Parts: sequence; structure tokens; C-alpha cells
Amino acid sequence: MAFASSVSCSKNNIHRHCAVSTRSTSTSQTVKPNAIKLRPCISRRVGSIALVSSLVLAVASNTSASAFEFRMTVPDQTAEEAEGMIGNHARALLDVKSLLESEDWREAQRELRRCSGYLRQDIYTIIQSKEGSLRPILRKLYADLFNNVTKLDYAARDKNVAQVREYYDDVTTVLNDILSRI
Repeated sequence: MAFASSVSCSKNNIHRHCAVSTRSTSTSQTVKPNAIKLRPCISRRVGSIALVSSLVLAVASNTSASAFEFRMTVPDQTAEEAEGMIGNHARALLDVKSLLESEDWREAQRELRRCSGYLRQDIYTIIQSKEGSLRPILRKLYADLFNNVTKLDYAARDKNVAQVREYYDDVTTVLNDILSRI
């Protein structure tokens, strides 16, 4: 019975020191109750693996920009190639109508996504090759076309026949407008 069971703490004390009294002596000690021992969060093994991998990557790549691939800003095709393929990709996009009419929704969505991706690349490449005064108009039509393609995709997902017809007509109109300006 060397220690007493009474511990008094002051709430107004900013540092929250607690006084502990003992029976055998009348001296009091101050103790920090919330003293937390800091431990490293990363083990040596994880740290060494991270260090070695970062060194290997730094040696392997001479420049940091070469690690990224910018497909939309530097397309793999020339404007001439895009102009040669745009007719086929536009026709493939419009051929989705037969799948939509037969209400084969899943296959229509797959084909719509596949064709629109190629067409998007072609139109983007052609817009970048045009002179600056034509670009804003073509970009607006480009945005309208692919917003309508997205709406058509959602309408096909929801199996809404009326909206599918409406958005398909919008896609056809905007696509014809773009093709006439290009």
C-alpha cells in the first residue's frame, strides 16, 4: 500500500499535468497523461523498396515528360489519314441504326462506343489541322455531336425508344453538318 488511490487533475491547466500523491511521502509529481511515443509509419523493408524503385525509375527515364503519352494532343495519324477514314467511321456510326431498330440494346451500345471512339479521333485530328478561324465552329459541332452520342448511349441503356430516335436524328444532323464543313 505504498501509493494512494487519489489522483487530482485540473481542467483549467493548459498542459493538463496531473498531480499524483503518495501515502508515504508528501511530495507530488507531475505526469503528462497523453504522452505518445512516436513510431515511424514505414518499415525499413517498405522504405528500402521505395528507394530502390525510385532510383531505378530515375535511371531508366532520362526525362520525366517521356513517361507520359499524350494521344489527344499528338495523334498517331495525320490529317490526310483522318480525312480518308472519317467517311468509313461516320458510316459505321450511322449503321448503328439497324441495331437500335431491332432493339438489340447491348450490341448497339458496344458498336456505338467503338465507332464513336474512332470518329472522335478522326474529327479531332482534322480540327487541329484546320486554320484558327474555323476551329471554334468545328469544336462546338464536335462537342454537340459527342454529347448527343452520349445521350444516345444512355437512352439505349434505358431502352427508351422515343429518346433513341430523337438522339439518333440529332447525331445524324450534326454529323452531316460537320462533314459538310470539313
